[in-house]
Formats: sequence, structure tokens, C-alpha cells
Amino acid sequence: MKATPPQRRRGPRVAVLALVLCSLLVPLAILFDHASSSGDDVTTDERRRQEVVLPSIDRVVRRDPVIRLPVGGGVRQDAPKKISNGSSGVLPQPKQIDRRPSPSSTKPKVLPVPRTEPPKAVMEPNRQEVANDRKRRDRGAKADEVENAKACQLEFGSYCLWSTEHKVMMKDSIVKKLKDQLFVARSYYPSIAKLEGQEALSQEMKQNIQDHERILSASAVDADLPSFINKRILEMEHTIARAKSCTVDCHNVDKKLLQILDMTEDEAHFHMKQSAFLYNLGAQTLPKTHHCFSMRLTLEYFKSSSLNSDVSSAHKFNTPNHKHYVILSKNVLAASVVINSTVINSKDPGNNVFHILTDAQNFYGMKYWFARNSYKKSALHVINYEETILEKLPKHSMREMYLPEEFRVLIRDTEQLTEKARMEYLSLFSHSHFFIPEIFKDLKKVIVLDDDVVIQRDLSFLWNLNMGDKVNGAVQFCGVRLGQVRNLLGKTKYDPKSCAWMSGVNVINLEKWRKHKVTENYLQLLKQVKRTDEASLRAAAFPLSLLSFRHLIYPLDVNLTLSGLGYDYGIEQEVAWSYASLHYNGNMKPWLELGIPDYRKYWRRYLTREDQFMDECNVNP
Repeated sequence: MKATPPQRRRGPRVAVLALVLCSLLVPLAILFDHASSSGDDVTTDERRRQEVVLPSIDRVVRRDPVIRLPVGGGVRQDAPKKISNGSSGVLPQPKQIDRRPSPSSTKPKVLPVPRTEPPKAVMEPNRQEVANDRKRRDRGAKADEVENAKACQLEFGSYCLWSTEHKVMMKDSIVKKLKDQLFVARSYYPSIAKLEGQEALSQEMKQNIQDHERILSASAVDADLPSFINKRILEMEHTIARAKSCTVDCHNVDKKLLQILDMTEDEAHFHMKQSAFLYNLGAQTLPKTHHCFSMRLTLEYFKSSSLNSDVSSAHKFNTPNHKHYVILSKNVLAASVVINSTVINSKDPGNNVFHILTDAQNFYGMKYWFARNSYKKSALHVINYEETILEKLPKHSMREMYLPEEFRVLIRDTEQLTEKARMEYLSLFSHSHFFIPEIFKDLKKVIVLDDDVVIQRDLSFLWNLNMGDKVNGAVQFCGVRLGQVRNLLGKTKYDPKSCAWMSGVNVINLEKWRKHKVTENYLQLLKQVKRTDEASLRAAAFPLSLLSFRHLIYPLDVNLTLSGLGYDYGIEQEVAWSYASLHYNGNMKPWLELGIPDYRKYWRRYLTREDQFMDECNVNP
């Protein structure tokens, strides 16, 4: 009877021990089961997340245009101010739809026999959620694409437009697949090499990586690949699959992927900068065929005994009754096209007088060319700008001739991210334009034409304009207002709401110019500009041109000149024919190989053909 109580006490102890053991084993079993069933999904999500990591791009929240000064010199006068929004650079992940059944859906539903799907009332919210999720994804992707385009245009300018238009789609799919396999294998190899018992896999992966590198170093296109390439691809696929099945430290793989991604992006950016430099070099350099052409004309001028076209028309040069056009150019063919297009479309070409201002290097070649070619009895006057300034303004130190300056303006609107950033090229007067009244003291009115302009209509109506007290008749460009570039204009008073203006076709009232002392005001403003080198001097043309003509601009009809043919690919043919003049402002001039092919025909139709020196120098723009 005394042994009975201990037996009774032993029963509860066993039961308690069993309960404790079950409480430990059951959670472990559930945990292992969950890990084994969802381990692959975790790896896939982690890999997908790493693929969308991009360098952070600060989103600019200002609507001010970004001005690069000048295009030719490549000087940045106003660096864009970037305000970070705290973005980490990771694209937002699409909202995951929870497809697990809700507690209410686990109850059995009694449905009519013909129906084999849930009622429409149950399906509609899921469809709406999927549609909204897809719209959010598309909107986010489009916004990021716009931001990337803005960043590219901000750094590389019109090269981004040119490279996009001339982008060649990759056709060598096998080479691309080899590179993708090499990318993945390199990311897994460091982690596999550290695992114990995976020496064979590590050696196999290393050998495959070396084989891929050797093949890609010798083959850049599919046609150059060896015949056994499919075998190598299958071997690498098998090796990568084995590597993915191993338990590796995801942090190491993640780190390696980021390293490879950074290296790839740095390499791509380097090639982008190199290509942009070569593009700008080609846009700013006179082709060797044009240089040969100019030199041949200069040589022939000195070989000719008596060739002077100015003598017969000299009486028209200082007569105010004629229609005087002024062109600043160093390009013989460009100046020839401007004059030829103006004369052909003029109703009274015999009343036209063209004054071509050029530098000393191209002066004799210009004289010889325009002496050999006639333009319907129009008078042609070729002037050595440097010699004229030395003669009439001996105290002025800036005697070099400057062509019209172009400034790249990037206009952004962050309130509508789906809208693409607009890039414009704003053409303004250079320093040389401000001495036109001193060069032509006997004239009262002139029309100044840029040498990248093509005239398509008669411009006689411009001579009948009553500009009142205004000095410069120009097409306004209200995409840029003076208040938006106040950091470039200094402390001079001006109307912040007034629009910028464009050169190209400008009606200049020289009498009003002298009355308002525009040249004197320009020289006074020039003294306040810090000029450290040639580039900063050219950059100063932006504020000086806008401030010198403040309140003195007469707005011309916007249909007078169509700008953008040197960078905008989206101009329709019907639109181009409707304008009185076309302006090839931008880097892609029509006489360059970089010129936009669809717009060259408007320029070529006024080009003088079948010339001996053009054939000898192989000039065929």
C-alpha cells in the first residue's frame, strides 16, 4: 500500500514531459516544412529585387531651364541645382497581390450547375486591382524612363537624341546570352568557392567562366562564334543551376552582383562620354572636304589676274534705298545657300545687297567664290571683318569675328513626369553683331541672316514693318523668360516676364540702334563680365544679348522662322514647307554628315552644283 502513491505521482510527470517535448518539436517541424516549401521563392524574389537596383537620380523640382554656355565651347555657366528627394535609387516594387484564400472564401459555396467559376461579383475586385497595379507599374516605368532621358540630355545634350535615332538593335542573341551567363556565373563563383565539399563545382564554374571569356574576346557577333558554342552554353547552364541549388550567403551574391553592375555602368558611361565627345568634335569641326574646298578657292584667287565682283556693284553698298542683308559666316557653302535661297524667292532680286562679313582666313576664298557665281543681279559685298574693325574701331581690342552663339536650354516640368523634357537651342547675337552699326554707318535698316538659315518665301514684307521705337525685330522664344535665368543676368533691371528671342532672321533698325546707344550699353555691360578665357567670353554673349535689347525687341510673326532643324527629329514635311524660313539651329547642321537626313533636302535644293572645286575636294553634303 506504500508503493502505490509513487506510481500515481509518476504518471503526471510523464505526461508533462511529453507535452514539453511536443511543444518544442511541433514548431520546429512547421518551421522546417515552411523553409523547404518556400526557399526557392525567397531566392527568386531576392534576385529580382537586385536586378532593379539603379544609380540614384536626383529629381529636380525646379522648372527653370538649364543653360549650357556656349554649345561650341562646352562651358557650363549654370550648373543644374539638384535637390534630392531622399530616393535610394531602387525602383518601387510592384504591389504583390495576395492570392491566398480569405477566411470567408474557405467556406463551401453552392453554385448553379452550369457555372464553373465564381460569380462575377467576386471576380471583379481582383481584376480591378490587377488593372490598377499594371497602370501603376507602367506609370512608374515611364516616369523613370523620362528621368533617365532628362539626365542624358542634361549631360550629353543633343548627342542623346542623335544616338537614340541611330540606335542599332542588337541582333547577335547568342553573344548576348553568353554575356548574361558570364554575368550570373561571376556573381555566384566567389560564394561557391568558399563552400566546403564544392571544390569540383568551383573548379567547373571557373573553367566555364574562362571559356566564356576566351570565346567573347575573339567573337563579337554570332557569325564569329565557334561551332561548339551550343555545348558551352548547355554546360554553363548546368553549372549555374547547380550553383543556385547550393545554400550560399545571399549577402555575398548580392554584393558581387552590385559590384559587377557598377563596373558595367561605369564602362557604359565611359563609352557614352567617349561617343559624345566624338559627336561634338564632328559637329564643331569643319569637314576636311570643306577645308580643302576653301583652300582651293583661296589659291585660285591669288592665281587669278583680275577678278573683282565688287567694282560693278560698289555704288549699291552704301545706298539706303536698297534692301541690305548682313550675313556673318566662315563657311562658303553655307553663306552661298542663304544668299541663293533669298534671291530665288525674292520678287525683286536686283534690289538686294548682301554684305558677307567673314574672317581673314576665309576672306579671299569667299571673294573668289562669289565673283565666279551670279545671283540674279544681286549685289555681293565680301568684307574682311577683322580688317574693318581695325580700321574703324582701332581702340577696340576684340577684333576676332564671332558667329551667332547657340545655347542649349533643357526645359523640364516635374509636375507632369510623363511629359518628356524639351531641349531647345537658343540662338543669340555674338559680340561681333554689336558693331554692325559702326561698320555700316550710312545704312538705316538691315536684315541680319544666320548662315544656317534657308529662306523659302519673299521677305519684302519685312522692309515695310513699322517697328515704332523698337530696335530688333525677332521671333520671340517664350520657353525661356528672363526671370528664369536671373542668376545669369546679374543685378541689371529687367522685366522678369519678358521672353527671350532668337536670331536667324532679324530686322535691325540701325537709326533706332544708334538713338538708344545699344552698342555703348553693350560695351558698358561687357566691362562687368569676368573674362578669364575665350570660352567665358563667348558665354557672356548670353546675358549681354538679352540685356542689351531689353524693352527693344519687336516680336515678329512666329510663322516667319521654323527653328530646330538641327536637333529636332519630329518636324513634319508639311509643317516645314509652311514657314517662310528654316533655321538649322543645333549641332546637326545640314552640311555635316551628322545632319538630319530628312531635312537636308531643304538645304540642298539651293546648293550650287557641278562646281570644279567641289568635285576635286569631294564635297557632297
